[in-house]
Amino acid sequence: MKKLILGNAAVARGLYEAGCAVASSYPGTPSTEITEEAAKFPEIYCEWAPNEKVAMETAFGASLAGKRAFCAMKHVGLNVAADPLFTMSYTGVNAGLVIAVADDPAMHSSQNEQDSRHYARAAKLPMLEPSDSAEALDFTKLAYRLSEEFDTPVLLKMCTRVAHSQSIARLSDRQEPEVRPYQKNPQKYVMAPANAVRRHPAVEQRLLDLAQWAETAEVNRVEDGSDHSLGIVTSSTCYQYVKEACGDRFPVLKLGLVWPLPERKLRDFAAGVDSLVVVEEGDSFLESYCRGLGLSLRGKELFPLTGELSQNLIGEKLGLSRHMGSALTEELPNRPPVMCAGCPHRGLFYALSRLKCTVLGDIGCYTLGAMPPLGAMDMTLCMGASVSGLHGFNKALGADSEGRTVAVIGDSTFVHSGMTGLANAAYNQSRSTVIILDNSITGMTGHQQNPTTGFNLRGDPAGKIDLEALCRAMGVNRVRVVDPYDLKACEAAVKEELAAEELSVIISRRPCALLKYVKRQPPLMVDPDKCRGCRACMKIGCPAISIREGKAVVDAAQCVGCGVCGQLCGFDALKEGK
Repeated sequence: MKKLILGNAAVARGLYEAGCAVASSYPGTPSTEITEEAAKFPEIYCEWAPNEKVAMETAFGASLAGKRAFCAMKHVGLNVAADPLFTMSYTGVNAGLVIAVADDPAMHSSQNEQDSRHYARAAKLPMLEPSDSAEALDFTKLAYRLSEEFDTPVLLKMCTRVAHSQSIARLSDRQEPEVRPYQKNPQKYVMAPANAVRRHPAVEQRLLDLAQWAETAEVNRVEDGSDHSLGIVTSSTCYQYVKEACGDRFPVLKLGLVWPLPERKLRDFAAGVDSLVVVEEGDSFLESYCRGLGLSLRGKELFPLTGELSQNLIGEKLGLSRHMGSALTEELPNRPPVMCAGCPHRGLFYALSRLKCTVLGDIGCYTLGAMPPLGAMDMTLCMGASVSGLHGFNKALGADSEGRTVAVIGDSTFVHSGMTGLANAAYNQSRSTVIILDNSITGMTGHQQNPTTGFNLRGDPAGKIDLEALCRAMGVNRVRVVDPYDLKACEAAVKEELAAEELSVIISRRPCALLKYVKRQPPLMVDPDKCRGCRACMKIGCPAISIREGKAVVDAAQCVGCGVCGQLCGFDALKEGK
């Protein structure tokens, strides 16, 4: 059966058809939907892990037990999971183990633009890279065959456009593989130095064997063209752009296995064309390899290292007149992102802004606290860095920073990698104030559960971390909870904890306004006779409030009735509506 299917859903379908039994992941755009879709198959046990390292280790454990396993993450998540990744290359696997990593060219929802192909080369692991949904499904199944044939974890590299686009894929029935019996083998799985030394040669030989397989593998194919004056080497979504821009004019070497690469196939292809061009997003990964073979070519001197490519850009750089689509005649106005109407983080950030605090932030939808008019964030680096960074900041400046510098971190991010930073701050007696923004969900990636919510991936009751008890167990004596909709309480709590002579934690707790179970209050209404047009209500940056003809106006379709704006009005002009 054929079906129009999302790229991420196609990977999930591939997991199902390949007989995957266990999937453990951490949500991160653009990879999140893979595990969410996999959870729709009862044959696959699926879970959200606290972070990507834990997810990869869980998947490895399932593979060790003899069941096919999987984990998924976005590109920055692979940094977190790099520790087990490199050593798993030495141990190999028992049952098949597939690791999906989704890159985000142009940084649509990420803090950096990272090329994960380097991990495949550095860890000496095979990496498959699909270019559409059909390949996403087929390559997932192929990844399990390669994993078990070559005794290796296999990386499956997605990107935003492949993950979030739809194309036709052919669906098949699930093939349930036999459970591979676990056999005690410390020489293979106990990576003490003496054993690791003996495993390294096996890793190098495996790469040679995989490179030989790549020479004749169907995933690396040559598509001939009518004009051999130019040959194009490409992969992933760039293959789609090349075909749309060039049609069948030029020969194309389409690579599905991007590591290890087929040396002989690349040389033969180059020999059959007058000139060679490598078209790839991200770093000059394929280009550098080809140059290392002594091939003459063009690559990044034509195409940028940053952002995404497109049909038009490729056509332009290759000197083609064909234009894809229609160009906009006017430049569209910018639409900066803002926190949603009723967002529970808004009140807390308003208090921090009023108190002119230095705010070390973290990764989550609350990063939008950096946007005007609040402008209440000074730094965002990576998951968990707010807490560790605050400790270092205060230790460096001492009294010059203590009393006005805070860290903000979401509940999911705190469990991901903020706990160790707090443990460090408590252990080393940091005089710091950490604010945990507990909105009862993992908000930025689309409302996934986490260990603080009390529910698992499928929504069933699960173990729940008590944040207050956890913080106290780590050695934090001052722990308090505030309602971020209460502006006076937020400001008072921040003032008091900043004045304390010891480490303190403020938990700003209110569920995300977009959660289905959160009851919306009647939208507020503006009394035009009382409104003075002072714009005080605009200081919180709520998208439901605007100024028209000198008066405040509330959009009833957006307003959730949180009442935060009413606390700013000195003329009592904002009232509860119907």
